[in-house]
Amino acid sequence: MTEESKREVLRQKRETALAGGLGKSRDRHVAAGKLLVRQRLELLFDDGFDFEDGLLAASEVGLPGDGIITCIGKVNGQDTAVIANDATVKAGTWGHKSLLKFNRMQDLAKDAGLPIIYLVDSAGARIDEQKQLFLGRNGWGNIWYNMVQASGVIPQVCVLFGPSPAGAAYVPGLADLVIMVDKQASAYLGSPRMAKMTIFEDVTDEQMGGARLHCNVSGLGDVLVKDDAEAIASARDYVAFLPKNWAEKPPVVKAVPPSTDAKPIGSVVPENQNVPYDVHDLIDGLVDADSFYEVKANFAKEITTGLARLGGAPVGIIANNSKHKGGVLFNDTSDKAARFIWMCNAFNIPLLFLQDISGYMIGTAVEKAGIIRHGAKLLSAVCESTVPRICVLVRKAYGGGYLAMSGAPTHPDAMLALPTALPALVGPEAAVNAIHFNKIMELPEEERAAYVSSKRDEYAQDIDVYRAAADTFAVEDVVDPEHLRDDLIKRFRIYGQRKAGIIERRSAVHPV
Repeated sequence: MTEESKREVLRQKRETALAGGLGKSRDRHVAAGKLLVRQRLELLFDDGFDFEDGLLAASEVGLPGDGIITCIGKVNGQDTAVIANDATVKAGTWGHKSLLKFNRMQDLAKDAGLPIIYLVDSAGARIDEQKQLFLGRNGWGNIWYNMVQASGVIPQVCVLFGPSPAGAAYVPGLADLVIMVDKQASAYLGSPRMAKMTIFEDVTDEQMGGARLHCNVSGLGDVLVKDDAEAIASARDYVAFLPKNWAEKPPVVKAVPPSTDAKPIGSVVPENQNVPYDVHDLIDGLVDADSFYEVKANFAKEITTGLARLGGAPVGIIANNSKHKGGVLFNDTSDKAARFIWMCNAFNIPLLFLQDISGYMIGTAVEKAGIIRHGAKLLSAVCESTVPRICVLVRKAYGGGYLAMSGAPTHPDAMLALPTALPALVGPEAAVNAIHFNKIMELPEEERAAYVSSKRDEYAQDIDVYRAAADTFAVEDVVDPEHLRDDLIKRFRIYGQRKAGIIERRSAVHPV
């Protein structure tokens, strides 16, 4: 064979592999309104691949790339590893060669300290290859072993464009962030067909594990998007906040002022602690314009979590939102906040707590559901964080909620307060009822309201924020709302220069 004919053979093999699946599988994919996998990669990378591994895998059996693409390219100028299913090739299922490619790219990313983005659109593992790939040390489970080993070392993002069933569901389960395409993405351990056969439950894919279920109810999904293009844009926005790996600092960009549409901070927070407000208005007035990237926006809305920029530098925000359930901490609230704090702490992103909290929810329902365990998870995340951490007392700062939201005993770098802050073990209503209950019961019915009102006023005077600043140095400063942004920027700059402490131990025993 001549050199020219050899090159022609190579050219044809590469063209066949690059084309992916053809015929009906391709037509169905496109008809569903989904982008082909290489179209997704074109949107994700700044300027194409740096290189691709395993393009010709399984070419001898007519499975281009064995249904998976593993490659390196730049995302926002940063080298990034990508592992992407090609759903037009055997429904994006994993076989022996795709497993080898998957694991090799995971190893490369971890060794080189590069983020991984998983573009998932897969019907799962190939059952007809289970003998070779299920039980042994080289089996499919290596994917999740590698994800766990890389957790907190390199960022791992999962973008779900389609299904991710059975064991494959643990790719989103173990990723740092999960983006799901509405009406396309799904994840479940047992398919609707299996559920019908085994437990006689008749449900659809969407009911079993659709994007809205996971973003609104289960909490598996972090960001809900409308289509493939928005999913890719969201992934690019997210990784722009992160360093390549845990040993580096997150990227800083040019600072911009808050949005011109943002309300003055002093006008956002009602002085009456019983009047709710949307904490997004407060965040908008603090952060650089259009920089807030919310995580789990549709789940446990009583707490708001997300990444933003303050003076061009990334910061993770955890804020009670009194607009929803009064901002009280529930089981899901605690899980949501703890997971976000762990992610920020892993990748050197400073933490900003905006506290307006009356405490944890009480009652038999939450106790049966394990609120102590879940609440301890949040306390654990706060207390073991070592990145720069500032807590701002916006309004209520009561009881265990005060501690869980980075109160002074959890050793933040700074405790700041707005003039509207009300730090206390309990609020006036609960305090008066606890302290004066017997006296109230002894009074004639017509005298009780006036007595309770006077005692509440008396108690409220005792939880004045200025006393907290003057008597016990519980807060570093009481800040004018219009100066808060500048104060935070300056403080984070200074606190970012200290060396982060490391707790010497093999592993914490975390609450579950």
